[in-house]
Amino acid sequence: MQISKLPLLALLALSVSATVFAQHSAYSGEENRTIKSLSMDDREALLNGEGWGLARAAELNGVPGPSHLLELADVIKLDPKQHAAITSLFESMQTQAIKAGKQFIAAEAALESAFQSGDITPEALRDHLATIAERRSNLRYIHLEAHLDALDIVTEEQVARYNAARGYSTSSACNDVPEGHDPAMWRAHQGC
Repeated sequence: MQISKLPLLALLALSVSATVFAQHSAYSGEENRTIKSLSMDDREALLNGEGWGLARAAELNGVPGPSHLLELADVIKLDPKQHAAITSLFESMQTQAIKAGKQFIAAEAALESAFQSGDITPEALRDHLATIAERRSNLRYIHLEAHLDALDIVTEEQVARYNAARGYSTSSACNDVPEGHDPAMWRAHQGC
């Protein structure tokens, strides 16, 4: 009894076709963006002077930013003078960040335009990327500098309350020596 190869080939062809169609790019759907490298949410955050995650290095290392300090003013017990100073710091940061965000978006738009026109060269690409990197760096500096400036306004106790309220653990095996243990020996055993 001979088995026909035709149904087997048809099944194989369907299997290959299904595999090909199932392998969409993670970028599928983003080709319709005005600026492909920035989502609408990204652009909105940048145009509003929001942090866009650029100050994470400060935030997660115990250096609070003005926006969240104001959100948590009651929890961390900001006095009126501190509240006014942080409000001023936030407003200044936000004004600068909005301007820098627009410049960053414009640089990304210029790169987008260069690719769309098809006239981009390796040299032009390098120039576009240098401009984008400079503008992103400036934007990040604005946010991180505001975090540093905030430390001059709040106390260490307020920073500790802030970090606790934000859910950041400030304890570590190196710093939290159990009672009755020799601190130097404890730290040595913890690899501190």
